[in-house]
Amino acid sequence: MPEFEGLLPLYKPRGMTSHDCIFRLRKLLRFRKIGHTGTLDPEVDGVLVLCLGRATKVAQYLLGYRKTYKGRIRLGTSTDTEDAGGEIIMQAQVTGRISRDRIERVFSRFRGEIQQSPPMYSAVKVNGRKLYEYARKGLTVERPVRRVTIYDLRIDSDAQMYNKDIPFEVSCSKGTYVRTLAVDIGQALGYPAHLLSLTRTQAGPFTLNDCLTFEQIESLAGNGNFSSALKPLEYGLGHLDSWTIDDSLAAKIIHGAVLPAPEGFQNHSYAVYNKNGDCLAIYRLHPEKPGMIKPEKVLVTD
Repeated sequence: MPEFEGLLPLYKPRGMTSHDCIFRLRKLLRFRKIGHTGTLDPEVDGVLVLCLGRATKVAQYLLGYRKTYKGRIRLGTSTDTEDAGGEIIMQAQVTGRISRDRIERVFSRFRGEIQQSPPMYSAVKVNGRKLYEYARKGLTVERPVRRVTIYDLRIDSDAQMYNKDIPFEVSCSKGTYVRTLAVDIGQALGYPAHLLSLTRTQAGPFTLNDCLTFEQIESLAGNGNFSSALKPLEYGLGHLDSWTIDDSLAAKIIHGAVLPAPEGFQNHSYAVYNKNGDCLAIYRLHPEKPGMIKPEKVLVTD
C-alpha cells in the first residue's frame, strides 16, 4: 500500500458530497487515511482541503479557516432548502430593476458580526438529531442562533441595475451558512429568495488555482508523482501563532512534556516548530497548572 502525507486542495465538483470525494480518492490512491477540513454542500463546487496520512492530525485546526465564495442570489422564489435544489415554498413577482446603490445599502447591513439560524436542511444537531432529519419528516424545530462574521460582502459585477439575479462575493468565518445569508438579503430587499449557485474560491491559504481535479490526481497517481502535489502540513498552520524551539527542548516536546510557559504565551493554540521548520506539536496553556503549557496534539513522535 502506498503512503502519503500532506494537504491536498481538491476541486470538488458539483453533485458530490465531501464524503463522496474522500471515498473516490481512497479508491483512486488505494490509501485510506484521508480526512476533510469542513464539508461543502453537494451542489457547491470549489476548494475542499483534504488531509492525508499524518496531516489528518491537524484537520481540526484547519476547520476555522476564513472562507471566500462567489455565487448568485435569485430573487422572487424561496425554497425549503434555501438553494436551487429545494421545493418552492414562496414566489413573488420581482417588479422593476434594483439599483446597485440599494443592494450596496443592504449588503452593508450584513457585514461584520451577525446572527444566523441554520437552515432546517443542515447537519446541525438539535436534541441529538440532525436538522435535516426533522425536515425530511416535515417537522420544524427551534434552531440555535449562532454568531458568525462576514468579513467582506460585495456585488461581483460592475452593472448598475439588476433584475432577479444578484452576483456576489463573500468572505466569512467558520459556520456561516451562505444559503441563509442569500435568503436574508432577499428579505431585506423585499423578496423571497434562494441561493442559485455557489463556488468556494478560497479556504485559508488555498485558492481555486491551487486545486487539483480528480482527473489530474489520477494522472499524477498513474505516473507515481502524486506526492509532489501535496502541501506539507505546516503550510496549513500559518494562521496559528508559532513558537520555535531549540534541539534540547525538541526532545521534550515530542514526548508531550508539560513545560513552563514562555513569556507572552496567550490562551490559544500555538504551533511549535524546530529550527528546520518542522511542526512538532500544538501547545496551549495548561488548564489546571498556572504558568505551565501542555500539548493539545503531538505531531512527531521520534
